[in-house]
Amino acid sequence: MTRTGAAAPPFRATLGRSVRLFSAFRKEQTDPDLFYGTLARDTVDQLLAYTGLDGALVVDIGGGPGYFADALRAAGARCACVDADAGEMRLRDGALPAGALLGSALDLPLRTGSVDVCFSSNVLEHVPDPVRMADEMVRVTRPGGVVYLSYTLWLSPWGGHETSPWHYLGGRYAARRYARRHGRRPKNDFGSTMFAVRAAPMIRWARRRGDVEVLGILPRYLPSWARAVVRVPLLREFVTWNLLLVLRRR
Repeated sequence: MTRTGAAAPPFRATLGRSVRLFSAFRKEQTDPDLFYGTLARDTVDQLLAYTGLDGALVVDIGGGPGYFADALRAAGARCACVDADAGEMRLRDGALPAGALLGSALDLPLRTGSVDVCFSSNVLEHVPDPVRMADEMVRVTRPGGVVYLSYTLWLSPWGGHETSPWHYLGGRYAARRYARRHGRRPKNDFGSTMFAVRAAPMIRWARRRGDVEVLGILPRYLPSWARAVVRVPLLREFVTWNLLLVLRRR
């Protein structure tokens, strides 16, 4: 059942919401359906504060097994999912999710100006050229459409993903330490499948583009009263945790 028949309640970034998200986050490895399902529903509610989704064509960049795509469809969107890893897309039930497209976030297999919403959650830190990925997201979005781009900051407590907090001593050191302890390289392997992406360069990128209007630059998981932290250089790199850029294509 979708939520298109009735107006969704206004999105509120409260402290209670942050606690729920971080509580679910603790179960990412043991219960991914709970974590990603919770995050996907919360993300759609947040996105609805910026744009309608009923009938909108949305592309989820790096959407893997389709948790976000499912939540977007539940809100009435038509959704495609682009991912470079077919194995990642098959993680839930062994089959590709509906609307799956195999392709790189750095060279999206989509026409210019072809989607209403270009969406990406926690993918930017996994590509070697984050600006190119962000450029591609803007390219495929139609004038008046919305770009929703969020990613984990390298200097945040979870910047090294499963190798945290040892990434503060260097990404390569953290990966080697993980391999020694677990007998395998981490899934998020610094320099290969994970990179050090910070807040300042992407904020400058968004503000300098003449073809987008910045609708929001905020800490995705934190309460609304914590939004001012993104305006404080250096501190934002550690405290923001996950940076969200919401843009409207001119």
